[in-house]
Amino acid sequence: MRKNLADLIKVKTIVTFVVLGIFSVLSLKGSITSDNVMIIVSSVISFYFGTQAEKRG
Repeated sequence: MRKNLADLIKVKTIVTFVVLGIFSVLSLKGSITSDNVMIIVSSVISFYFGTQAEKRG
């Protein structure tokens, strides 16, 4: 369990969650369109999980 928690605190993970949070808030406020949010969030999540799978493989 401690290893899992330590993995969550890595900089890449923090940046991923911050980006997702910022774009979610901007989308809810109506500052940016949902299409833009979808593109950006998909890119960030793909990058995050792609690098996670690369480490394991």
